[in-house]
Amino acid sequence: MKKAILLLIIILNSFFCICQILPANEIQDTLKLSLNQAENLFLNQNLDLIAQKYSIDSAKATVITAKLYDNPEFSYSNALYNFHTHNFFEPEMSVQVSQLIRLAGKRNKSIDLAKSGIDIAQFQFYDLLRTLRFVLRSDFYNIYFLEQSSNLYQIEISSLQKMVPAFEGEVKKGFMAPIDALRIKSQLYTLQAEYDNLQTNINNIQSEFKLLIRSNPSGYITPVADNSSLTDEVVSQTNYQSLIDSALVNRPDLKALNAGIVFSNYNLSLQKAYAKPDITINANYDRLGSYVQDYNSIGISVPLPFFNRNQGNIQNARIQTEVSKVEYESGLEKVRNEVTTNYINAARSEKLLMGFDPAFEQDMKNIIGQVTINFQKKNITMLEFLDFYDSYKENVLQLNQLRFNKISALEQLNFSIGKIIFNQ
Repeated sequence: MKKAILLLIIILNSFFCICQILPANEIQDTLKLSLNQAENLFLNQNLDLIAQKYSIDSAKATVITAKLYDNPEFSYSNALYNFHTHNFFEPEMSVQVSQLIRLAGKRNKSIDLAKSGIDIAQFQFYDLLRTLRFVLRSDFYNIYFLEQSSNLYQIEISSLQKMVPAFEGEVKKGFMAPIDALRIKSQLYTLQAEYDNLQTNINNIQSEFKLLIRSNPSGYITPVADNSSLTDEVVSQTNYQSLIDSALVNRPDLKALNAGIVFSNYNLSLQKAYAKPDITINANYDRLGSYVQDYNSIGISVPLPFFNRNQGNIQNARIQTEVSKVEYESGLEKVRNEVTTNYINAARSEKLLMGFDPAFEQDMKNIIGQVTINFQKKNITMLEFLDFYDSYKENVLQLNQLRFNKISALEQLNFSIGKIIFNQ
């Protein structure tokens, strides 16, 4: 029994030593990244952002098209067959050149409409950037804190894996009750199952994170995080109204909705212009087909707007203008509501984390050493020892979760504001 206790003490001491146990993921190619490095890779390599940039280029191409003038039209005709002379292709021929001239400022209005389309495409790009960056930063911190929990599991599992054979040997020698060895084995199996679920969660987040930065799918990302914001009360010291004002200025989705109003107004103006007819100027020449030889003329043609005055498109443009205004008002309410909700959540997460004694984690580590001594002296039972063993694990996991909750709440607040204010 003394040998088993001595082995237990050695193992538990190694539990808290500075040496780190090699994680399973170190078998893979490991890439250590800071948040700034990850964001740079994301900005330069993310395929969704690259695709959205092409949408901006496409919108710019419509401006080029809008600036172009209508091409002149040329028509030519020649006599095919003369039934009187029975000759083909006699010298009778006619030529016409015509040019459409758009009136009511249709060209300039089309250019304005196309330019406002560029603004919408750009704001949509920045909104996609805001969304994907939020996912990137959230995944970065999620992986970081899950790995802290994973390290705890690796150390505990390694310790228990060394205990089980030793205790089974003591049971065979009759120095230990079989139930004590069974409890150790049960604890090991529980930890291994929990660790497996944790690793599955990490791998899923890793997959999403690597896709965002286009990293090697078979590699492993190790986040290198700065935790300085965890010890600061940043939310309570920030003015709530200033965050609302900042969101109303910075949110790209709100800017896109406002640009939608401008686009709708330009479109309405253009549709009204289409109600006014354009003119076509033409020049004609006819060699032998008129009352004089080498007849030439100049003319103009104008459609008469008796029936079609573009009424339907004008009405639809008016409706779309009203819709865009309502969508913008709805967007304003959405922004205010999101900032308010996320501000409250972030303040609550911060207050909860700040309520924990900074020395709590270290105290727990120190106490488990005393528990080991008491277990050695048989002042506590195996069950009591394992209960504390499990309690220590749960407290570490809970503290990691609270830290991530605060970071996540700050990132959610950044997302709702449309600007990186916290966790810079």
